[in-house]
Amino acid sequence: MQIDVSKVINFCESLFSGYGFTSDESKIITDVLIRADLYGIESHGIHRLVRYNEEITSGQVDVKAKIQTVFETGISACLDANKSMGQLAAVHAMNLAIQKAKIVGCGMVTIRNSNHFGIASYYTEMAAAQDLIGVSMSNTEAICVPTFGAQAMTGTNAMALAMPAEPYTFSYDASTTVVPRGKLEVYRKNNTQLPDHWALDENGKPCVDASVVIENIIAKAGGGIAPLGGLGTLHGGHKGYGLSVIVDLFSAVMSGGLTSNYVNRKKDIAGICHYFMAIDYGIFGDKTSIKNNMSKFLQELRDSKKAEGQNRVYTHGERSSEMMAQRKNGQIPVNEKTLEEMLNIAKKLGTDTLSL
Repeated sequence: MQIDVSKVINFCESLFSGYGFTSDESKIITDVLIRADLYGIESHGIHRLVRYNEEITSGQVDVKAKIQTVFETGISACLDANKSMGQLAAVHAMNLAIQKAKIVGCGMVTIRNSNHFGIASYYTEMAAAQDLIGVSMSNTEAICVPTFGAQAMTGTNAMALAMPAEPYTFSYDASTTVVPRGKLEVYRKNNTQLPDHWALDENGKPCVDASVVIENIIAKAGGGIAPLGGLGTLHGGHKGYGLSVIVDLFSAVMSGGLTSNYVNRKKDIAGICHYFMAIDYGIFGDKTSIKNNMSKFLQELRDSKKAEGQNRVYTHGERSSEMMAQRKNGQIPVNEKTLEEMLNIAKKLGTDTLSL
């Protein structure tokens, strides 16, 4: 189904206000969610509302949480989100990193005891909008099976980086698993089999049934999603495995929080951790020259020789920017099951469905 973007925004803001978030907080959370749908990333958009409803109503997310500073220097900070909504904790942390970068050239902030924060590129693009390089990472509940393993030990563990460039900001955002858990949930909703070698069952054998993989992850029964590169080492799965460990290093180890294998959505505190960095690339020379060099390189990538049957080489962030331009004043597709979930949540909260 196609629904007007403005209606979905109003619906989500009304929903989050119904939980008790302030108007400004509701707008921030909604903006992060809708950005995913505008970019065409269904797994991290309004599809997530049912998960957030569970976490907020169970108390895993504290609507009134106050973020605390645990440790701070001129260039860095470690924060405790105290069960805050992930989007709110992440925006706060990246704003602090940006503030430090403008003063000393670089700012780094870790944060523990948070929750799911949406798409990682939202925060890196906050920095890019301030003419800075942005980096963000987040661990999650264990979902990724180490190379040659049969038990999920690291998370989806996304990492993102954005740098200003013309005509498109370079914006890389990817999980360190072949796909995030949200993608499996979309496959389950659509009753579609997973591609081969994306996931393992509880016995460590390849599995194409999204429901089986998801239920095993929830029950911590074994199996999970393959690291970026797939199962084994033939296509570089061991490299994705290493990247997932690096994300846990920066987000969890450095913050004194929980590594992915201890993050648990069934507990009162999920314990998700994030990492943010903002860099004023002017510390390396003339900013205009550096930005021009990046723009030139990206254009050379676009202009490079195309594979047979292909007419375009994309740079990271290009597709999402074009998708957003098409959708932001129009409509976004909404899975019928997702719409049903949204309306059920609104009914229970007693908030307006706003004619969705």
